Amino acid sequence: MAGVSSRASLRVAVLMGGMSAERDVSLSSGRECAQALRAAGFEVIEVDAGPDLARRLSEISPDVAFNALHGRWGEDGCVQGVLEWARIPYTHSGVLASALAMDKTRAKAAFAAAGLPVAAGVMAAREDVSARHILPPPYVVKPNAEGSSVGVYIVQDAANAPPQLSAEMPDQVLVEAYAPGRELTVTVMGDRALCVTEILTSGWYDYDAKYRPGGSRHVLPAQIPAEIEAACLEMARRAHDVLGCRGVSRTDFRWDDTRGRDGLVILEINTQPGMTPTSLAPEQAAHLGIGFPDLCRWMVGDASCDR
Repeated sequence: MAGVSSRASLRVAVLMGGMSAERDVSLSSGRECAQALRAAGFEVIEVDAGPDLARRLSEISPDVAFNALHGRWGEDGCVQGVLEWARIPYTHSGVLASALAMDKTRAKAAFAAAGLPVAAGVMAAREDVSARHILPPPYVVKPNAEGSSVGVYIVQDAANAPPQLSAEMPDQVLVEAYAPGRELTVTVMGDRALCVTEILTSGWYDYDAKYRPGGSRHVLPAQIPAEIEAACLEMARRAHDVLGCRGVSRTDFRWDDTRGRDGLVILEINTQPGMTPTSLAPEQAAHLGIGFPDLCRWMVGDASCDR
């Protein structure tokens, strides 16, 4: 079932909330998408996805599941597997691409094997990271399978002591060389890279900067050289294809503008980016004349349960 009709008579279940650390973000995305889909004429049922999701879906019997979940369980291939088993077409990437993208270490290995630039990094035990510098500062410590900058520690160049990680951090964490420079991001919609946005913040792009009103400013199209713009668009398309993504994805970059194209590094790919009208992916679509209801309608039409 590769793609479905986006006729307005479809019943669409919008999956939101869930059980991850990004629950609140997902609820916001889901409500906005549900409203947009209703405006586009679909019959919409909002589903706060929990352990009873399979039963709820059986009762609802939707034509399409619009996956507005974020974080583990909803974004890492688990819910995608439930939807595959139920043969319900769903938006965004399939099981394998979702699992790969959520596992930062494996995604980086795939990107590097395809010749895409990534920051050097290693997996290490949480206790070891708190006991000694695993990499020379500056470096970043983060969970290997979380999004929205949850649980990220930045160890500055002048740091004498290693970071004292919270007990809530997983037993194994990703330690990554700090990539300096400007924050850039590109949305891919199907086989099309939309444009480049630069994200400006007063500090680093943490959870508050992403979701607190006024926490960041988006400049689109980014004011960067044409060569860097073209490189970002090309790399985002390739990253999307390397992992086998479908639908909408967003690839985040750091660019050290003192080094030209050599200063461009992929940070990660997000297979289910934020979906409020002011989120980065919908902003880029709107910049190209694709309104939020039309973007959501396109995603419904792109839904599949083939991979």
